[in-house]
Amino acid sequence: MRTGPLTRVLVRPPKPEDVPSWRTLGWRSEPDPAGLVAEHEALCALLEDGGAEVVRAEGQPGSLDAIYTYDPLLMTDAGALLLRPGKPQRREEPETLLGDLVRAGIPVVGALEEPALAEGGDTLWLDERTLVVGRSYRTNDAGIAALRAALPGVEVVAVDLPHLRGRGEVLHLLSLISPLDDDLAVVHLPLLPVRLVELLEERGIELVKVPDAEFETMGPNVLALGPRIGLALEGNDTTRRRLARAGVEVVVYKGDEISRKGDGGPTCLTQPLEREAVDSGPSRSS
Repeated sequence: MRTGPLTRVLVRPPKPEDVPSWRTLGWRSEPDPAGLVAEHEALCALLEDGGAEVVRAEGQPGSLDAIYTYDPLLMTDAGALLLRPGKPQRREEPETLLGDLVRAGIPVVGALEEPALAEGGDTLWLDERTLVVGRSYRTNDAGIAALRAALPGVEVVAVDLPHLRGRGEVLHLLSLISPLDDDLAVVHLPLLPVRLVELLEERGIELVKVPDAEFETMGPNVLALGPRIGLALEGNDTTRRRLARAGVEVVVYKGDEISRKGDGGPTCLTQPLEREAVDSGPSRSS
């Protein structure tokens, strides 16, 4: 799994003009504009303190969801693949990131087209040649087929995600699992697809289990800053203690505005562009 030291990451800072979109985008409540900006700046400072260059994107104007930069793209070894979000209001986001990617020197290797739908939150690299994709209300069969066509030489393993509360509340694959080392992941096991559980077991990956009470508060949503170094939303104390017992150093951030109100944790708020390979130096990442 891709958990090498994070050296470069794409974010999209929130802007005051984004706030009126909160209701149409399905945020839980209206965020405070000043709080949004302050929390995001503090998050970026933590990323920089962890050794990452923070690339700030312009992204889609007037959309609060644009701060969740993981969903519009899939980073591959060759560069960025523009996805096609299943949430209609986010459909333009991949294209609006084109200029930001060019300025950052990131090659764009392709783009998904209608009828394909796929969001980054439904993708998980198990290794350089194995991509797990969650079939969800945001990622359809055509999207999975398009990923297979766009990634020759990569085994794309599709797993069905549970209905839970239906189309109205997003449930991504990465709502259920976050990798924290080659042999370690934090998961909410009751909702994890059986096929994925079996794949993890076959590979000898240790699972740190998030209790039911901390699933709704994004306990499984942890960004690997490096092997066994995680960035997590403050709270979820039981999960943090379990991670500590597994040898994970956890850095926390305040996300009352940027995370809790929009249901997007640290993996949603960031798009890793480069990670340092353990043995060979920097490489493109996801």
